[in-house]
Amino acid sequence: MNQSVLEEVQPECSLEARMALVAAPNPGVWRGLGTSTATGAASRSQGEDVRVEGAFPVTMLPGDGVGPELMHAVKEVFKAAAVPVEFQEHHLSEVQNIASEEKLEQVLSSMKENKVAIIGKIHTPMEYKGELASYDMRLRRKLDLFANVVHVKSLPGFKTRHNNLDLVIIREQTEGEYSSLEHESAKGVIECLKIVTRTKSQRIAKFAFDYATKKGRNKVTAVHKANIMKLGDGLFLQCCREVAELYPKIKFETMIIDNCCMQLVQNPYQFDVLVMPNLYGNIIDNLAAGLVGGAGVVPGESYSAEYAVFETGARHPFAQAVGRNIANPTAMLLSASNMLRHLNLEYHSTVIADAVKKVIKVGKVRTSDMGGYATCHDFTEAVIAALPRPQVPPAPM
Repeated sequence: MNQSVLEEVQPECSLEARMALVAAPNPGVWRGLGTSTATGAASRSQGEDVRVEGAFPVTMLPGDGVGPELMHAVKEVFKAAAVPVEFQEHHLSEVQNIASEEKLEQVLSSMKENKVAIIGKIHTPMEYKGELASYDMRLRRKLDLFANVVHVKSLPGFKTRHNNLDLVIIREQTEGEYSSLEHESAKGVIECLKIVTRTKSQRIAKFAFDYATKKGRNKVTAVHKANIMKLGDGLFLQCCREVAELYPKIKFETMIIDNCCMQLVQNPYQFDVLVMPNLYGNIIDNLAAGLVGGAGVVPGESYSAEYAVFETGARHPFAQAVGRNIANPTAMLLSASNMLRHLNLEYHSTVIADAVKKVIKVGKVRTSDMGGYATCHDFTEAVIAALPRPQVPPAPM
């Protein structure tokens, strides 16, 4: 491996450290941040589900609640913007009784083939029906979607308690408290196991520092509860500190989770990139989304070594809004824009994101969660109207 390749992979590390990271398992983690799947998708032979020649196949999983309505908004905007993407739509839902091993395998097969997916929230019922791991969790584990990234950024023209926010939350989402390892050790006594491993803690820490390096960010904060969970969170914190030494130009801080929640509400501007275990990330994602307008405006994405999945940053089915045409499609449209950037469709990504932000900045069309009266359809139509008009060639003389 030549020197230039190593510098592209880990520009802030020493040569020896970069060699160790490149040689480590799952090298695609770094490749996923630095390159896109567009070349691979374009070169693959067209599968039988793909109907548009030259379009990038993307798996679409609408999910539950308002997911199908949000996906309809995405498809309408993509159609208006002439985006060269062909969606392969699948359905998986525990609450609609369309979840089975066969359905799960179909979804996995499509995602593995296309490498890129856009998904809604697959609702997890609280009732125990013999299986502890939900289909949503199983899907993420089978694809090894270990890194969840939520970019919390204020939207121009939409005032909230804190404005001009710009921070990133990176969450490990394949172990921790969501390991689905629970049992009744004695009658009336339930044990829930929290799993923390060195391998996965190092992996998410490397991902966070690599993300900060590539995106030109200055600080990474590791969020933990090592003062109480001395072994489990202690291991996570130790791994973060070890990785931080490889990035001398990135400032590294640590913060206990409860203090972090308070600091985010009081002074969120002190944060840049935050990295944390599973449960803490789930909580902080939602708290931070509330700082800039709520679940309807924050996009998110999840990465493995090979796959990229785009979704809303705060995962809520918003079941009470189903069929009422009041859901805010902003988060899903911005997530779809991020997906296009991942596919190297920079122009389409930019025009869609700009159209969404223009509608919000003008302020005439806003859904109820943003203080307006517009429907999901109204907002979608406003975004389509804000897209640049195609240039019509002059008539021949």
